[in-house]
Amino acid sequence: MSEQAMIHPSADVQSSHIGARTRVWQYVVILEGARIGEDVNICSHCFIENDVEIGDRSTIKCGVQLWDGVRIEDDVFIGPNATFTNDPFPRSRVRPDAFLQTRVCKGASIGANATILPGITIGEGAMVGAGAVVTKSVPPLAIVVGSPARIVGYVDS
Repeated sequence: MSEQAMIHPSADVQSSHIGARTRVWQYVVILEGARIGEDVNICSHCFIENDVEIGDRSTIKCGVQLWDGVRIEDDVFIGPNATFTNDPFPRSRVRPDAFLQTRVCKGASIGANATILPGITIGEGAMVGAGAVVTKSVPPLAIVVGSPARIVGYVDS
């Protein structure tokens, strides 16, 4: 496989920080300041803002928006239409001085349609169930489900 990133012709990639062998599919928008690692797969209809970092070998499924302040570490899976937020008190045309940092640690998985509130850390190897609403940080290897998300078990390592 080529060392170069594969960027679909319909994608709008403004960043020059796209790692080797990364695949960017249809109708993805990646703003100039975003930093994307190697071997990443970004599926169609995703939006990635300026102050976003995505680690190596991560998968971002269709319909995910990653806003300023989101940090995705290596080997992370983010399911379709998972929602990230970065402002706890959003108002139209009122921008905070700094956005809260949200971190998804190495090897974590986030299920489809989960909502991640700002300033949260999803611990290494943790799993967030589909549709969960994560209102507080998740410990490493924890499995969380529901609204609000609660721990129902731990991943066997």
